[in-house]
Amino acid sequence: MKMTMSQKILAAHAGRESVSPGELVMAKLDLVLANDITAPVAINEYRKAGAGCVFDCQKIALVMDHFTPNKDIKAAEQTKKVRDFAAEKGIVNYFDVGTVGIEHALLPERGLVVAGDLVIGADSHTCTYGALGAFSTGVGSTDMAVGMAYGKAWFKVPRAMKFNLRGKLRQWVSGKDVILHIIGKIGVDGALYKSMEFAGPGVAALSMDDRLCICNMAIEAGAKNGIFPVDDKTLQYIADHSQKKPVVFAADDDAEYDEVMDIDLGSIGSTVAFPHLPSNTRTFADMPEVKIDQVVIGSCTNGRLSDLQIAAKILKGHKIHPRVRTIIFPATQKIYLQAMKEGLLEIFVEAGAAVSTPTCGPCLGGHMGILAKGERALATTNRNFVGRMGHPESEVYLASPEVAAASALTGVITDPATL
Repeated sequence: MKMTMSQKILAAHAGRESVSPGELVMAKLDLVLANDITAPVAINEYRKAGAGCVFDCQKIALVMDHFTPNKDIKAAEQTKKVRDFAAEKGIVNYFDVGTVGIEHALLPERGLVVAGDLVIGADSHTCTYGALGAFSTGVGSTDMAVGMAYGKAWFKVPRAMKFNLRGKLRQWVSGKDVILHIIGKIGVDGALYKSMEFAGPGVAALSMDDRLCICNMAIEAGAKNGIFPVDDKTLQYIADHSQKKPVVFAADDDAEYDEVMDIDLGSIGSTVAFPHLPSNTRTFADMPEVKIDQVVIGSCTNGRLSDLQIAAKILKGHKIHPRVRTIIFPATQKIYLQAMKEGLLEIFVEAGAAVSTPTCGPCLGGHMGILAKGERALATTNRNFVGRMGHPESEVYLASPEVAAASALTGVITDPATL
């Protein structure tokens, strides 16, 4: 059949036996997602089109995670528009203050996405769910509006790149280092409108949190989606979080890829993306001294419990450098509660960090951690474009929670292995 994993999911949802790269297909959706920035635009388009009922009130997720708790009147009005729409349409999966989490951590945790699903979201990092063996991708708010109304979307079937993983990660190295390493090699357009499909024996050595992080940043390489094969770890995660039945797809042995890249996980070191592109990567073998003013640990990329646990391991019993503001964002309320039970929040506060409610705020320069002119932030977020976290003359460096925590202690970007 010569189909990749992504192509098989699209074919199944389009009611086709097979699809080919470049084809346009109409496919049925399992979930449609938007947030407090993108949903108001989608709702406006929905109204403009004269749509009536939504296609399925249980297959739409509206997550108020970017500017909540509301930072100003405009944010409050946007959230109110979405809140009223959710009540009007009976949308079950509406998440606001008190229940909200960062959307791409929240949906897997809530079991709303499983293997074999086809998901669109009006947020580019919707590609996160490929870690669960789903085809998920970001769309514009107009496509989101159509998806809410009809439960369908047009897709151009993507070509694919294959990444054969082998070995296992060294201590203090995690999924964030893997994806930064890959983006550093292929560039921010290296997988443009392609599926990044991960395979090989090294997959088994990666945790689900590693995989979620890696797929989250597939868009940073220009990819349409990222996706991992479904193995025992995937199925166990799904069983622990969802009542939905997964559907397992696997690439054909003769599936066609534009490129196959071999990645030795054991050769990857702690990696940092310098301003102003995720592809501008360096390791500590080639790292100048960079003083920092702020550290952010959290986001849809690295705000999961394992990220907080490793940060706490490094920070425990130490004090954050007096020049460095450190802000830590558990990605969901459940993660926040578990971190509290494990004593992680106490470690963070005693070290001198501020712990926030789940929010995307600082990642996009929205609120709760805006940078002033000339300031530098080291963040576990996913983008470091000009002005991404504040003033256009500020700088953002991307790194793992391990590097971020170590750097918070020293005031300069630091290899955690040297502490």
